[in-house]
Amino acid sequence: MSNTAGQVIRCKAAVAWEAGKPLVVEEVEVAPPQRMEVRLRILVTSLCHTDVYFWEAKGQTPLFPRIFGHEAGGIVESVGEGVTDLQPGDHVLPIFTGECKDCRHCKSEESNMCDLLRINTDRGAMLHDGRTRFSKNGQPIYHFLGTSTFSEYTVVHVGSVAKINPQAPLDKVCVLSCGISTGLGATLNVAKPTKGSTVAIFGLGAVGLAAAEGARISGASRIIGVDLNANRFNDARKFGVTEFVNPKDYDKPVQQVIAEMTDGGVDRSVECTGNANAMISAFECVHDGWGVAVLVGVPNKDDAFKTHPVNLLNGRTLKGTFFGNYKPRSDIPGVVEKYMKKELELEKFITHEIPFSEINKAFDYMLRGESLRCIIRMEA
Repeated sequence: MSNTAGQVIRCKAAVAWEAGKPLVVEEVEVAPPQRMEVRLRILVTSLCHTDVYFWEAKGQTPLFPRIFGHEAGGIVESVGEGVTDLQPGDHVLPIFTGECKDCRHCKSEESNMCDLLRINTDRGAMLHDGRTRFSKNGQPIYHFLGTSTFSEYTVVHVGSVAKINPQAPLDKVCVLSCGISTGLGATLNVAKPTKGSTVAIFGLGAVGLAAAEGARISGASRIIGVDLNANRFNDARKFGVTEFVNPKDYDKPVQQVIAEMTDGGVDRSVECTGNANAMISAFECVHDGWGVAVLVGVPNKDDAFKTHPVNLLNGRTLKGTFFGNYKPRSDIPGVVEKYMKKELELEKFITHEIPFSEINKAFDYMLRGESLRCIIRMEA
């Protein structure tokens, strides 16, 4: 065990004290891991739109002070009681959801929605005792998504930690712990396009581009990118997108435009915006008889959409997915290996790199729409 095992560690963390206010990089205390927990030394982290959404506290119950961050790579510093499959020194990716390996979902080959550890945006403490492992001068600081990676050290439930190849560069593969795997898996694991097929991707942010990357890996012959922001089209070519449709350029529904472009519809579509109208378009643009549409984007809680039942009766399939149907502990190490074998390209998702002391710049880049993923180096 490390010489800090069992002790409180004082380290730097970027604390959000109030909604929408810049994070403050300051010293916090990180308690030792308890039963079925591990304490990680975070080496690199990145910013995801989900961090920004909850930092802004728009439309959910605000919980502050809080340490955000859920895409990261690190090394196990120490393990709590009952942890047997991780040990100090292991290279890992913390994951915002989990895999207990005991519940019905974990035992099912069809689901990754762990009963114990599935995503919970409201929880700000650890499952074991309902307390936080972060504090400053005795004041608890809340966790986020069970990961809180905007800290040099963090404590995570063992079920939310993927042990990976120690040769994998953490400053590249850390982006696999949320959005990139979500989009990639939506295509590879759920839409499952065949070689030579046609695929439409709705929304060309990081998740949508990862879905396009999945279509490229699958050998799709045409990958049609749909987005209201024409500035995204040029960069999307790097991810295999072959054609672009901006719905603003047409006076008819985009599903009709795509059907006319593809002799009746695409074979597969992946929706990555969370917009209910885009969801309808993604479903209605797939070909009758065999078309499959996959919903990835998270809608507003009161959203609903309607489509004519005949669209289903005519052989179209509508599916949803969570985290690309990947089980965090079982499957993510294999996604890392795809990168190591050069089957998957990650560098093109990384648009910026900054030192931890400048973490607020990452928020600025994302709010201005300038970044896909910004790597934040803890020691820089």
